Amino acid sequence: MNAVPMPVAVPERHLYRITEAMRLLSMSRSVIYEQLRSGRLHSVKQGRARFVPAVAIQQYIELLMKEAGVSYGESA
Repeated sequence: MNAVPMPVAVPERHLYRITEAMRLLSMSRSVIYEQLRSGRLHSVKQGRARFVPAVAIQQYIELLMKEAGVSYGESA
């Protein structure tokens, strides 16, 4: 058993509006939409509103960390 379990944060909420995702990720609206278009960040629609699931934000952060070669427990 060499696998280290990944820490899972309990989301405060399950869905975030784009403006909230912008604040959480410290990214501009255009960058958020660029990441959505490229498929690196996922979203859902309810009516005309677009939401980013908390799990999608966590997966996106993990993707960025993996690309940077950073793992949990390491300092940046």
